[in-house]
Amino acid sequence: MTQNDTIVALATASGSGAIAVIRLSGPEAISYASQQFNSITRKDIASQKSHTIHLGHIVDGSRIIDEVLLSIFKNPHSYTGEDIIEISCHGSSFIQQEIIQLFLRKGCRMANAGEFTLRAFLNGKLDLSQAEAVADLIASDNAASHQLAMQQMRGGFSNEIQKLRDELMNFASLIELELDFAEEDVEFADRTEFKNLLGRIIKVLKGLIDSFAVGNVIKNGIPVAIVGEPNVGKSTLLNALLNEERAIVSDIAGTTRDTIEDEIAIGGIGFRFIDTAGIRETRDVVESIGIKKTFEKMEKAQVIILMLSTKDILKDQSRILLELEKVKNRFPQKPLLVIVNKIDVLDDDTHNKLQSFISEGSKFEFLKLSAKSGEGVEELKTHLLGFVNTGALKNNDTIVTNSRHYDALIKALEEIQKVSYGLDSGLPSDLMAIDIRQALYHFGEITGQITTDDLLGNIFANFCIGK
Repeated sequence: MTQNDTIVALATASGSGAIAVIRLSGPEAISYASQQFNSITRKDIASQKSHTIHLGHIVDGSRIIDEVLLSIFKNPHSYTGEDIIEISCHGSSFIQQEIIQLFLRKGCRMANAGEFTLRAFLNGKLDLSQAEAVADLIASDNAASHQLAMQQMRGGFSNEIQKLRDELMNFASLIELELDFAEEDVEFADRTEFKNLLGRIIKVLKGLIDSFAVGNVIKNGIPVAIVGEPNVGKSTLLNALLNEERAIVSDIAGTTRDTIEDEIAIGGIGFRFIDTAGIRETRDVVESIGIKKTFEKMEKAQVIILMLSTKDILKDQSRILLELEKVKNRFPQKPLLVIVNKIDVLDDDTHNKLQSFISEGSKFEFLKLSAKSGEGVEELKTHLLGFVNTGALKNNDTIVTNSRHYDALIKALEEIQKVSYGLDSGLPSDLMAIDIRQALYHFGEITGQITTDDLLGNIFANFCIGK
């Protein structure tokens, strides 16, 4: 991976806008910029200090392309660790392309996806987990995922892994030293202290692995399936939650033939609501496909909202309770919230009957609301937040959100457990050393101390060009 050339790319989103930023990075960035930039005050850009901004024109010979602001960041005090020039020009797509093509003609190369961040990693400005957090930060669309990405980008996760790796490395070196004195039968590593360290590492790794369940849903949004019989108000509830007419609402049973999905942030957490086809016996082929998809979405959901109408409850309470039992038995591990809808049409008598039904089904969580009037919808949002275990997030504990990190942590835990078993069994140092090296390897995979070109290619290919 050569870094001896200078790259250029649009750093802001493509398309027209008020302004756009074009970024150059590499050994010739300042030289190329000084040739194509005429300062309003006739300053020589090459001699200006780092972290300064200058007003002037980008020119192609005698032709002025645009009036711009040019920012200078000199190595090593820049994002990539190289000389960087950032040109803030007007947001015309034509102007953007004219400037980029100008620098390409002068000797720059078009940056690959994520190449600026790749160079930051290769130059030691970021470790690999921090570099990956940059992509997560760009993709974050709610407060919680933003907080997780910021925590990782600032090194919270990698610092914790690095600390464990350093401690393990110290003992590994002592174990390796014992191999050089195998004939003398000496022990340089204190076995009791080593066992305590392994216990701490196992505890931390298990905590990080367990946190992935929370981190993954926060990062990708928590899927919530809204299910129930036709015409109980599922689509009306979805519209009330989104505060827009997202789903078709009709008095005709079976209007929703397919699943409808949309996402909103509640209390900084992303929730992905899935309005499903009504569950009932039907001969309609299209509706049957929709019902099949409903069960598929329930399998994938983290939370199930089962909606009932007061009319159906009062008609056949025993059947309704039996249906609730079936859903709970089919998905025993998923939080099930039973919504009693259309409470806006209750009189005192039906309200009392409804309370009797809720008391009889006390093993279930019930919430009464009116999707049509909006009564109880805010209470539902509060209830949903209660299903999310965000204690670790609020306490700024490390939460794992990256599948690659999760996989490496599991492999590291397996190796550490082998070392712990070997220590308890009196395994020879040379055999324990093999497992220790493997654990160190998996720790290094997370922070980037152990990398391959294929690994870096896969990671940075998911970045946008210009970052």
